[in-house]
Amino acid sequence: MNKNPKKLIMFILFLMIVAFAGIGGYYWYQNTYYISTEDAKVTGDIASVSPQISGKLLELNVNEGDTVVKDQILGRQGISNPQDTNIDQSVLRAPISGIVIKKQGTVGEIVSGPIAMIIDPNKLYITANIEETKLANVKQGQKVDITIDQFSNKTFSGKVKYVGQASNSTFALLPTSTSGTFTKVIQKIPVKIEFDKSDPTLLPGTNAVVKIHIK
Repeated sequence: MNKNPKKLIMFILFLMIVAFAGIGGYYWYQNTYYISTEDAKVTGDIASVSPQISGKLLELNVNEGDTVVKDQILGRQGISNPQDTNIDQSVLRAPISGIVIKKQGTVGEIVSGPIAMIIDPNKLYITANIEETKLANVKQGQKVDITIDQFSNKTFSGKVKYVGQASNSTFALLPTSTSGTFTKVIQKIPVKIEFDKSDPTLLPGTNAVVKIHIK
């Protein structure tokens, strides 16, 4: 009778050791063969439809969600002294083929800035922010497993296309203060990841999780 509790305790300790060893082995494997981050988003190169001259917006024939083709006329501006040199400048054309994701102009207002934003849904990619301490293991061409919150049950594949040459903080609007106590912060570098196969149903700005194969 006295031996049974001892055997039970030994058995429980054995299971705990096996469990901890399994957990440790899992994390060792993940950290040795992959670099993962949840700090990643679906994005793409956004092209703005901007007027070449300042003037009243007379016509805007596009809405958010519309598909357009390169050089398609999207709107027209009024000009005070029509000449051959500026008539074409009053025409607003799509700089690329894609989908209008933002309409900013209103007919009747004086416009000098962008009146619409367009993105090509077939050329979306992932921007992942990788900690500088892990960056040495990230190389162009490495395979990447991608999951996107928009499609939680679907896995995408891609490859590392480009490793940024500066940290995100380099482009911060506010300069880093030189006064007070200095606190060292691990910097993150943007890494561009291209999909192996494009999917136009993806939405720019949605969250992603990436796992880069480093071995």
